[in-house]
Amino acid sequence: MTDSPTTREAELIDHAAAPQTQTSLAADLRALGIQPGETLLVHSSLSALGWVVGGEVAVVGALLDALGPDGTLVVPAQSGSNSDPAGWSSPPVPPEWWPVIRANMPPYHPASTPTRGMGRIPDTVRTWQGAVRSPHPQVSFAAVGAGAAALMARHDLDCRFGPRSPLPALETAGARVLLLGAGFDSCTCLHLAETRIPGAPTQEESCAVAGSDGRQQWVTYSDVVSDEGDFPELGAAFVATGGVRTGPVGAATAQLFPLADVVAFGVDWLPKNRGGEWSGGAS
Repeated sequence: MTDSPTTREAELIDHAAAPQTQTSLAADLRALGIQPGETLLVHSSLSALGWVVGGEVAVVGALLDALGPDGTLVVPAQSGSNSDPAGWSSPPVPPEWWPVIRANMPPYHPASTPTRGMGRIPDTVRTWQGAVRSPHPQVSFAAVGAGAAALMARHDLDCRFGPRSPLPALETAGARVLLLGAGFDSCTCLHLAETRIPGAPTQEESCAVAGSDGRQQWVTYSDVVSDEGDFPELGAAFVATGGVRTGPVGAATAQLFPLADVVAFGVDWLPKNRGGEWSGGAS
């Protein structure tokens, strides 16, 4: 049996010297180096921050306070349950259910489709007043702030993390990545590095989308394989270069670095360390 939310909250209170607040978290973010007006891609763990007055709403408020009115907050807003049940493992479903699921999976709608496995902070950003969400039915991003509409404008079905996704737009905008109590296994932009490996393997993906008539359609497409299994190792090697600013935000350890820098590092690191189809001609 897993712990209930009440049990987890009680544990946070027991381990907290004092409550965290929107004001204290914003001050920590500024001390870490978050600048007004910048674009920030955030991966987060609410529980890592300690006990926060107002929970996830206060955390999003703190991020927006640190970024100011000219900044932009971006989070992953993935909805992985909209996928082929043949690949489900947590938990799996009987094969005889697969056709029923494919025929009846609700199509993706940016305003209403919930996230899955992203945590409470991203789902709060998704529903924040003025939020804009990219159109991908499985691996969308959501953004709030001055650059939200432009950054989320394009996200093609067969380009989850590649050149026709929000990630290159974030790269061009000079975005930085904030790991807020999260690890490099959550660092979505490293999937952009995967798409830049010559000859990277591909796989088929399926999901439900709304057709031009608004009705559900089950579609299949091919895209580069996404594999975050070695991202912690890649991240440790990147941290060793000195390119990451580390500091406390609430009770969490936060890491801040330029998105373009970690992607470039990943393009170099992945062919040398994965081998096989990922070698990209590296010796």
